[in-house]
Amino acid sequence: MSSTTALVVGAGAGGVAVAARLAKNGFQVTVVEKNRDIGGRCSMVNDNGYRFDQGPSLLLMPEYFREIFEDLDTTMETEGVELRKCDPNYRIWFSDRDTLDVTTDLVKMKSQIERYEGKSGFDGFLRFLVEAGRHYNLSSEHVLRKNFPSLSSMLRPDLVLVLWKLHPFESIYSRVSRYYRSEKLRQAFTFASMYLGMNPFEAPGTYSLLQYTEFADGIWYPVGGFKTVIDALSRVGTRLGVKYRLNSPVSSIALSTDSKSVTGIYLESGELLESDLVIVNADLTYAYNNLLPRTAYAESLEQRHTSCSCISFFWSFNTTIPALQSHNVFLADEYRASFDAIFKHNTIPVHPSFYVHVPTRLDPSVAPRGMDAMVILVPVGHLGRRPLPGKENVKETNTHWDEIVSNTRRLVLNTIESRTGASLRDRLIAEKIETPLTWREKYNLDRGSILGLSHSFFNVLSFRPKICHPVIEGLLFVGASTHPGTGVPVCLAGSKIITVQYVVTTFGN
Repeated sequence: MSSTTALVVGAGAGGVAVAARLAKNGFQVTVVEKNRDIGGRCSMVNDNGYRFDQGPSLLLMPEYFREIFEDLDTTMETEGVELRKCDPNYRIWFSDRDTLDVTTDLVKMKSQIERYEGKSGFDGFLRFLVEAGRHYNLSSEHVLRKNFPSLSSMLRPDLVLVLWKLHPFESIYSRVSRYYRSEKLRQAFTFASMYLGMNPFEAPGTYSLLQYTEFADGIWYPVGGFKTVIDALSRVGTRLGVKYRLNSPVSSIALSTDSKSVTGIYLESGELLESDLVIVNADLTYAYNNLLPRTAYAESLEQRHTSCSCISFFWSFNTTIPALQSHNVFLADEYRASFDAIFKHNTIPVHPSFYVHVPTRLDPSVAPRGMDAMVILVPVGHLGRRPLPGKENVKETNTHWDEIVSNTRRLVLNTIESRTGASLRDRLIAEKIETPLTWREKYNLDRGSILGLSHSFFNVLSFRPKICHPVIEGLLFVGASTHPGTGVPVCLAGSKIITVQYVVTTFGN
């Protein structure tokens, strides 16, 4: 086993995780990363003493994080990862200045639910949690820990027997509406589909599992930023023998003369790295269309439904903004129309819903003393297909996006100030920005989609791109657009599926 080599292309969460797992099982592993640091979308943004999570900023489904460290014979605590519980989980700000604090404190939730639903409302809340918990537990058992290499995999008796209980053919909004009469509560319990970059009026009802884990397990924040978790995994991997090569973009995957097996990778520098196994943690659609010979299947991936993109603002303030919690959600008055703009018209809502994270509430070290760091994520439509050189669509130029960013900034500031009563403009001293263009450029994300392919029913299970290339032996995929799907904990689950399949099944260890 010690002579078996593996190359991992990309040092995002899935890549770092699978590298450590393979190294523990005796592989000689090298991770190749195009950027100057690991983490991918879990990277940190630094700006003159302020630090921001570039991507995920709340830790959900903690059992999957604990599991990978335990599988590597350690714990998060041993590796220096400190998690702090968010309380409340987040505050929802409605357009009429009403607020709802979503919390694991059921006494507080009861009084808030009854404010909207009356005395019988809490019973509906509990029944919703039972259904959402069933979705979570069944998904964990039958989807997130299983491989689906073919359509026949979906006919496994255990899955067939429970599939109807997952409500995959009803939307989250439809399922939630069975338990709440209040439109505000329907919005409060459906917007989390945006964790998957999906429209709550289209996302399968299965994904109410996200609300369940928020209530059952809470929302957590890693002190120092989400990247501390990835850094800890990389340190464990390094102890196990994993080597990292940064600033090393890959130009193509090297194949045998008959193109039936992988032999390594070529770097843009021209260097060939040979290997028995290649695991791609780069964006899957990008990899199929740019690192491998083009095929009809590769081109079809560019036509599949994909997640939305977003504009991210990273704001530094010269004081604190006490009106805001650690996590805040500002919901548009025209809730459904705002999602239609993104997912049906692939544009930017006139009045968007957006998320605001103030990490200094739980971790004062991310900003100078007495000051606030703030991250704003505004979901927007994704880009078109990657243009050929010199053929860029005028709507995707930097000038076009500069105008959109300016308008979006104004909308966000107006919304926060009007709903909270706080003054932001005269306290904002620095800003960094990400747009769909920069997401595509930095991380080769197809169409700038921040969460990969959509999680609609015909984009999951056996319909989702496989973890093993269907033709090329020794080529595997881990990350958002392959099975089991998007989100850091789900990508961690994917790293285990790969390791079990290849270490136990293929190599017999």
